[in-house]
Amino acid sequence: MKYILALDQGTTSSRALLFDARGRLAAMAQREFRQIYPQPGWVEHDPEDIWRSQLACARKVLRDSGAAPRDVAAVGITNQRETTLIWDRASGRPVHNAIVWQDRRTTDRCERLKRDGAEPLVRERTGLVLDPYFSATKIAWMLDSIPGLRLHAERGELAFGTVDTWLAWKLSSGRLHVTDVSNASRTLLYNIHRHEWDEELLALFDIPRSLLPEVKPSAARYGNCDRALLGADVALAGIAGDQQASLFGQACVEPGMAKNTYGTGCFMLLNTGAKVINSAHGLLATCAADAALPGTGRQYALEGSVFAAGSVVQWLRDLGLIRRYADIEPLAAGVEDSGGVFLVPAFTGLGAPYWDPYARGALVGLTRGTGRAHIARAALECIGLQCADLMAAMQSDSGTRITELRVDGGATANSLLMQIQADLIGVPVVVPRVTETTALGAAFLAGLACGLWDGVEQLQQRWKAARRFKPRLAPHEAAAKLERWREAVERSRRWVKG
Repeated sequence: MKYILALDQGTTSSRALLFDARGRLAAMAQREFRQIYPQPGWVEHDPEDIWRSQLACARKVLRDSGAAPRDVAAVGITNQRETTLIWDRASGRPVHNAIVWQDRRTTDRCERLKRDGAEPLVRERTGLVLDPYFSATKIAWMLDSIPGLRLHAERGELAFGTVDTWLAWKLSSGRLHVTDVSNASRTLLYNIHRHEWDEELLALFDIPRSLLPEVKPSAARYGNCDRALLGADVALAGIAGDQQASLFGQACVEPGMAKNTYGTGCFMLLNTGAKVINSAHGLLATCAADAALPGTGRQYALEGSVFAAGSVVQWLRDLGLIRRYADIEPLAAGVEDSGGVFLVPAFTGLGAPYWDPYARGALVGLTRGTGRAHIARAALECIGLQCADLMAAMQSDSGTRITELRVDGGATANSLLMQIQADLIGVPVVVPRVTETTALGAAFLAGLACGLWDGVEQLQQRWKAARRFKPRLAPHEAAAKLERWREAVERSRRWVKG
């Protein structure tokens, strides 16, 4: 029996998952690590914490499963995206904590670049918006804020990487300085049309070319892991950022297929095939995972993000309306609808398609008859309504009608939410048998590269649906709900400036 070891490095924890040749989960290990908040709006990780937790999980999953290292055909990596690390090439030591994707310290720099007219160039070359979310201004901040660091970078003594690059470096004991197209496309430095680091963007952000890793397809034999770490010369053969890995793990390998991940926020991606679509609704164009198979060609995706999904339920718990996450479903099911109540969860502003950092949360439509169940129902509905906005924007931008939405993430266990989602978007919502689709995507990519599987057709056959939620709400009722929701959103917008 051959296995694929998938390393799933996330924002709050590292995980290792072992999949067999049929794509079934054989074992899993997980370890949380420290979150660092130096000041408001700043979020950091210790790179060594990331590495130690990830290596410990890899070793534990092999030990617990009884699989010998020689039984592992390859290792695949999927990772939190945009998080930025720089380390010394000679010693391998980080020069600073990793600056996490959530970090907002470079907001002023982004605003200055926008005022200088830089955003159209950035948007055209990268498909992204000028925002602290991405890696480029994080790199520049380190180079400008740490004494002497820029000089060392210009001498070629330092290496930059997102988390996948850091893990590949550590797994290979410094022999590999690599990334894949999906992670490179989230840095603000990668030209997604020419598939290369862009010299004009490097000049714009004042970043030396020598810092950057080599970019390869997502499915590729990058090199071998150090035998001393895992007990064998296991090939590192797959890398993809978490959301692109999830799209691939959901077998959304054809244009027009879409997936949505429900976590703290939501990430919806639509496979757009060989076409880069410039969104009129604030969605992002990004590189999808590159399977590097003959005849497949490079693929792109449209991506939309919702800032608050699972965090809405956490907020209700912290308020005392529920005791546990699981309590929200029976409470919300106690009423037929929200009684005209709408919750706009703009706790940190609104993401796509509104992109309003000055919006703040609003609870509207309250009456004396409003109860806990109505608010719980409105909380579930606001998750579905935000995602319905994303789907509407995607269909408008792409000219494609999405016929089903494949979903993953913890909230898919909530059947009421999944039914609400299907009702609001008017197409089936499908939960797969294997819900660990992010790690599965990394495993699929590694398995393709090492020859465990022959092509994406085999992967499509391995993807199976567990539950399917069909729309029950009449289209005109769903449209009326969405119209009323957008009125509620308008009441929350520009609140800080107002």
